[in-house]
Amino acid sequence: MKRRTVLIGFLLYLLVIHYKGFSQDAKELVRMADQKMKGNSSYAEITIITVRKTYTREMDVRVFTKGNDYALIEIMSPAKDKGVKFLRRNKEVWNWIPSIERTIKLPPSMMNQSWMGTDFTNDDLVKEASILEDYTHRLVGKSIVDGRSCNQIILQPLPSSAVVWGKITLYIDEKEHVILMANYYDEDGQLVNKMIASELKMFSGRLLPSRMEMTPAEKPENKTILTYHDLKFDVSLTDDLFSPQSLQKTK
Repeated sequence: MKRRTVLIGFLLYLLVIHYKGFSQDAKELVRMADQKMKGNSSYAEITIITVRKTYTREMDVRVFTKGNDYALIEIMSPAKDKGVKFLRRNKEVWNWIPSIERTIKLPPSMMNQSWMGTDFTNDDLVKEASILEDYTHRLVGKSIVDGRSCNQIILQPLPSSAVVWGKITLYIDEKEHVILMANYYDEDGQLVNKMIASELKMFSGRLLPSRMEMTPAEKPENKTILTYHDLKFDVSLTDDLFSPQSLQKTK
């Protein structure tokens, strides 16, 4: 009986160790994918196309990031939106509107609203919520996405986190450590948006998706497409660039 008890205890120990390792591996995979797409700092030039039943809208933007706390998006075209900027500093998000010469601080309640009429939310574009700090991570298996083997990881929000999504499922390429697909769910577990990343290209020595397509589950005829034209990492950016006071300045 004693030998049997020891054996059961040992098996339970192995199960706990395996579970902890599985969880740690999942977070590490997410961290690697997140870091590969951002670096210590970055600069990107992106075209955003919003497709609707009756129209198609195109925007060109510049994006600056520094660490996990700073992000700045500046709209370059069309002319009527040129100069509009969105800034994230830590958990605060600011919007500069040149037509009225005002800087507006966005409340947390606006994070789940559409960003500039696209299928991305304000939270998606400025990354107010950290996929590393605000969620738990669980590796649930492997899947094939666009012919590539991916680790499937489920993210659940921490009780203390004020986030938009009730659950996120990520599909991270096993070899290149990039996110190739993501499903976003509401608090009731209903699928809201699906993101597919494709057309891998070299940017600053990193193989990364150059195209991202977001499609709402309830309106599959709608979509928003991001195409990266330029993406540089570890560029020199000062903290002053990411201050609300600097938003009205032309860079």
